[in-house]
Amino acid sequence: MAGGWSRYGGQVRSVLTGAQSARGAKPPGTRLLRVGLATFAVALGSYVIYAVIHVQNFTLDPVDLAVYRSGGLIVRHVRPLYNAHLAVPLYDWTGYSSLHLPFTYTPFAAIVFALISFVPWGVAQQLSVAVDIIALLAALWFTLGGLGYRQDRIRVGATLLGAGATLWTEPVLRTMYLGQVNLVLMALIIWDLTQPDNEKTRRWKGFATGIAAGIKLVPLIFIPYLLAARKFRQAALACAGFAFTVLLGFVILPADSAKWWFGGLFAQGGRAGFIGWAGNQSLDGIITRLSGSIHAGQPTWIITAVIFGVAGVAAAALLDRKGHVMLGLLMAALTGLLVSPISWDHHWVWIAPGVVVAAHYAVRAWQRGARKTAAACATAVAAIVVWFGAWPTSLFGVRANLGHDSLGLLWIPRNTDPVLYIKYGERPGLVEYHWHGLALITGNAYILAGLVMFGVLLSIALLMPTKEREDEPGRSQPDQRRRLRLPAA
Repeated sequence: MAGGWSRYGGQVRSVLTGAQSARGAKPPGTRLLRVGLATFAVALGSYVIYAVIHVQNFTLDPVDLAVYRSGGLIVRHVRPLYNAHLAVPLYDWTGYSSLHLPFTYTPFAAIVFALISFVPWGVAQQLSVAVDIIALLAALWFTLGGLGYRQDRIRVGATLLGAGATLWTEPVLRTMYLGQVNLVLMALIIWDLTQPDNEKTRRWKGFATGIAAGIKLVPLIFIPYLLAARKFRQAALACAGFAFTVLLGFVILPADSAKWWFGGLFAQGGRAGFIGWAGNQSLDGIITRLSGSIHAGQPTWIITAVIFGVAGVAAAALLDRKGHVMLGLLMAALTGLLVSPISWDHHWVWIAPGVVVAAHYAVRAWQRGARKTAAACATAVAAIVVWFGAWPTSLFGVRANLGHDSLGLLWIPRNTDPVLYIKYGERPGLVEYHWHGLALITGNAYILAGLVMFGVLLSIALLMPTKEREDEPGRSQPDQRRRLRLPAA
């Protein structure tokens, strides 16, 4: 009897001890959440402090936001921007500021921007920064969803950590500085293409990507990617979304739409500025700079763009079919950046989800004991953050001519003053045509990094085996709680 009670008492003590242990255990992802919060707080706090202790044009000169707003006011027939005597008021507009920056987006974009034009200008500037920060967080949250993360603490912590690591990169800060929409469109596309394939989401999956392409044409690259990946329904919905934007443009702005689509404005990349300017980090930009003139570089660029476009879309689709959805999506985005005639420095915000994806694969490799692969992925994370970092040009003894927030390696070499280009046009003496040595590397920093990433992803697409079905990262099973965490990489 005594032995029975002893055994029974031991079992009770074991249960009670286990219950106390369970109560004392931290939920999975707690440490990551704390690190993420601290990292993001430091990054955002330093940005706020920098903005407070400097005059506004150190962190904000939203000329692009002003162009968006002006386009919206023209759509609303608000004078003096709107001129009823012009055949196409939107595209015959003389442009914003002394730079005479024209409206270079689609008619549908102007219709969307009409909503922005209702917001007072002073409020719109600050609201733009807040929306960009939220869009960065949203894009990384959706990226982690695309990687399979579902456990809230892990996903929130990794989102904050990724945002903290990438907030002070030049493309992200430049987007905020100019009041651009890059981060918003990126978040929209990632959300759209990473939704779970179920009856509820499948109905419209792909449509939002078409809407994004209706604002800026570069996201059209995702349509051939979806077709090659055999996601025919999503490709069809993306086409439908894009067609909707075109039709709405003709309904509301018929003359401007006819000029944009039938008059060939959509193909005139030069309307956005000097193609060979340092800020254009596309294949067309680097080929133009090396060729010495826009005209001389065109044949080479067309051939190169076709080759990279076909190879990039094929590799993106192959990655997708092998089970690496986010790698495929990023490869498609990178291909778009490379082959687009114009890919300004702030268009390269896609490096932010790239950092998170590389960190994810570093963790996966470490967990399965592939130390060299883990080290390579972790190195990629650090390299992207450093290479695209918003380093003050004053560190290199350089004074930028594009405002105080022209930061990063890209702006080390001398570059053409946009005002002079607008005034005199293309000339053989333009600075970018005479770069040599280190200037060729730093002045083409993003496109060179993009070519390296393109080669790496192409190799992965060809060499990586098909991904086996595995448990979702962040699931709450006991054996997964400590193992599947995204570290503070």
